[in-house]
Amino acid sequence: MSSFDLVMFDLDGTLVETAPEILDAVNDALGRFGLPEVSQQQVDDWIGHGTLALLVKALAQITGFAPEVVSNSALLAQIVPVYNMAYNARCGTRSHLYPQVRETLTVLRQQGARLAVVTNKEGRYTQVVLAAHQLGDLFDAVISGDTLVTKKPDPAGVSHCLAQFGVTPERALFVGDSSIDVATARAAGVPVWMLPYGYNMGEPVEACAPDRIIPDISVLLV
Repeated sequence: MSSFDLVMFDLDGTLVETAPEILDAVNDALGRFGLPEVSQQQVDDWIGHGTLALLVKALAQITGFAPEVVSNSALLAQIVPVYNMAYNARCGTRSHLYPQVRETLTVLRQQGARLAVVTNKEGRYTQVVLAAHQLGDLFDAVISGDTLVTKKPDPAGVSHCLAQFGVTPERALFVGDSSIDVATARAAGVPVWMLPYGYNMGEPVEACAPDRIIPDISVLLV
């Protein structure tokens, strides 16, 4: 790991398995409006572009309206705050850290690496997840989907971290679980390693052609 001065991580599907409680919160919100539930597999496939995009996909699936129509609908505007309350209540109830996450992050910090989260999850939800799993103090920077003007796969979040810590791309690493993460890292000129157990919209991680596929993040210490 002496080759990397900065390690950036996606959040959902990379550090924390959050999909079960995201499903619960989505169905809680849908139920408040008398709408049918969605499935775990659907939610798994919708994770990646942020919470708002996930809710748009859920409502489009249920109503049959195009996502563009749902995005500008009164229903979406009404369901977002209901989901927010549901997710705050659900967070930490059925999510868990993936293997060796806390141990690996702790050792990386002890070794002097800078650590950052770069996620498309909105900031209010990111902070809830980090707090629920006592991860906040392990990161030097947290870039959420609404921290900057753009989000992944735009490389702005990665570039922001590189500039903040004065690290060149070849001495940084991005660790994620989806094609979005690979595209982001490639656009920033940063090496990217992938985990196979996250949420890649139903596609195998091999199809993303990362620099490396690792079984869990403890490999970062080898």
